[in-house]
Amino acid sequence: MFLKVSKFPDQALAAIGLGSLAAVAFALVAQHGFGVKPCPWCVMQRGIFLLIAAVALLGWLFKRQRPLRTASLLGLLLLAVAGLASAYYQHEVAALMDTCKLTFAETVLEALDLEMRWPFVFMVTATCKEAAAYRLLGLPYEIWSGLSFLLIGGLSLLALNKKR
Repeated sequence: MFLKVSKFPDQALAAIGLGSLAAVAFALVAQHGFGVKPCPWCVMQRGIFLLIAAVALLGWLFKRQRPLRTASLLGLLLLAVAGLASAYYQHEVAALMDTCKLTFAETVLEALDLEMRWPFVFMVTATCKEAAAYRLLGLPYEIWSGLSFLLIGGLSLLALNKKR
């Protein structure tokens, strides 16, 4: 790689933030441009990607304050694990359910009132079983999401381990 070791954490934060925003943008284009309807777990993962982008941006902005940058990277690692867990649950459990009512994702979305506050991004328009039918290059969208969370977690770990 051509990255300087001392710059890697900052570059990782920038890449994670931009990559997370790109993931949400891609999901919105798929939904509004190509009719891919999201379920509560899909929408919850969008929220996690947005949180990851915000934490990465804060870590990048405060890059000269190493404790804040380290806290940001630890937060990103935890959010990546949460995102990976939600993608796994969506794929292994929720995709087999006829309804997503009373699942953790549905409960969180209702509690935060995200569908009413920002419907363009957080409106649920499918059940988990319906959303499971959508594919991108032969893989369900939640697999792509899970791979993205895995990459974010890996980059966060690498950045934490690099000498600052």
